Parts: sequence; structure tokens; C-alpha cells
Amino acid sequence: MSRKPRTKIKQKSKRGAKKRFKLTATGKVKRGQSMKRHILTKKSQGRKRSLRKGVLVSDAETPSVRKMIDV
Repeated sequence: MSRKPRTKIKQKSKRGAKKRFKLTATGKVKRGQSMKRHILTKKSQGRKRSLRKGVLVSDAETPSVRKMIDV
């Protein structure tokens, strides 16, 4: 009776992170901005407009986010 050779376990990505972060063409990580979900009446139009745009994840957080999205 012979055993199967052991294979390396595949690393699963964090599905929540996969939905929240995207990679740019240069390999940087992009995220959406916070503070845009509720209590929008007291925020100015310009503030809400600037919150629409995506921003890059900080250099300190990028390695951990890349690990979560399994790159």
C-alpha cells in the first residue's frame, strides 16, 4: 500500500480583501475611500466628489494587502 506524495497546500486569498482592493498595472494596490456610505447631508459636494476617486494603499500597508489578495 503506497501513499500519495505530499503536495504543498494552496494559499487561499481573503475574499473580502479580493473585493476591496485592485492592482494597478505597475503593481501598486488601489483602494476605495471611506466616509462615503452614510451621513452625506452634512458633507459638501466637493468633499463627496473627491471621495469617489480611488487612492493607493500606503507603502507600509502594501505588503500585507498583497499577501491577503494572494499576489
